Amino acid sequence: MAKWLLVDGFNLVYRCFFAIPELTRSDGLPTNALHGWVKSLWMLTDQEKPEGTLVFFDLGGAQDRLALHPEYKAQREEMPEAMVKQLPYVKALTRAMGFIGVEQDGVESDDLLASEAVALAKQGHDVLIVSSDKDFAQIVGGRITIMLPPPSANPKLGWRRLDAAGVTEKFGVPPAQIADYLALVGDTSDNIPGISGVGPKTASKWLAEFGGLEAVLAHAGELKPERFREAVAAGADTLRRNLKLTTLNLSHPPIAAGKTAPQAGELFHLLGELEMRSSLAEARARYSGQAELF
Repeated sequence: MAKWLLVDGFNLVYRCFFAIPELTRSDGLPTNALHGWVKSLWMLTDQEKPEGTLVFFDLGGAQDRLALHPEYKAQREEMPEAMVKQLPYVKALTRAMGFIGVEQDGVESDDLLASEAVALAKQGHDVLIVSSDKDFAQIVGGRITIMLPPPSANPKLGWRRLDAAGVTEKFGVPPAQIADYLALVGDTSDNIPGISGVGPKTASKWLAEFGGLEAVLAHAGELKPERFREAVAAGADTLRRNLKLTTLNLSHPPIAAGKTAPQAGELFHLLGELEMRSSLAEARARYSGQAELF
C-alpha cells in the first residue's frame, strides 16, 4: 500500500520560527517561519515520497479536555505576534504546494491526526507522523512511525525516526503505556499535573511492575519508594482524570482525502509576493510545465 505523511502543523511551524534567524519582507512582514516551512515540507516529501500529505492545524478549544480540566494548556504563552502574522501564509502555501490542510473548531488537532493515522494504518498504509509531541508515541507501532524534527536547542541532531522500540528506549515504557506514564509524571506542556516528585524512572518502574495506571493505583500500598504511597492513593481521582487528558481520542471519522496536485501558479504568486526569491526559483524548477511562469 501507500505511505502517508501526517504533519503536526503548529509543532513544525514553531520549530521553523525559532530555528531560523529573523527574516522579513521589504515592508517588514516577518517571513522566517515561511522559509523554514516550505523547505521542510519539500525535504520531507522528496525524502519520503508519500502518496499524500495532510497538515493538521489547531483552531483552539479542545472542548472535551477543557471540560475535564479547565486549566488545560492555560499556562502556555501567547503565540508571538510575528508568528501570528505568518500563519495565513503558512496555510496558503500549504494548499498551493499540493498538501491538504485539516482543522476543526473545538477539536484538538492531535486527536484528528491520531484518528487519521490509525485509520490509514488499518487500511494497510504506512504512516509517518511529523511531530515532537510525545502524545503521539502512544500510537506508534506496526505501520505508524514518528519523524522528530530537529530540536530547537540542538539542531545538529537532525531529523530522527521513532518506532515502537525507539519509544520504549526514549520513555522507558512501550507505546501502550505512554498515556499512563504521562498521567503519572504529568505533562507541563499541557498543564497536566502528575504526582509531585514522581519522575520518568519511577513511573516506568511502577508500570513495568504492575501494568497500567489502574494496576498502580490498586497496588498503591506496595509502591516504592514508600513516600509516594499516600500521595498516589490520595491522588487517584486526579490520576484517572489525567489519563483521560493524556489519552488520544481516536474516534474521529477518517478524512476522505487523496493525493492532490500543486497549484503551481498560486504558489509562484505567493512566493513572489513574499519576496522568497530562492524558494520561488526552486518552485519554478520543481513545477515548470504545470503553470505559466509569472
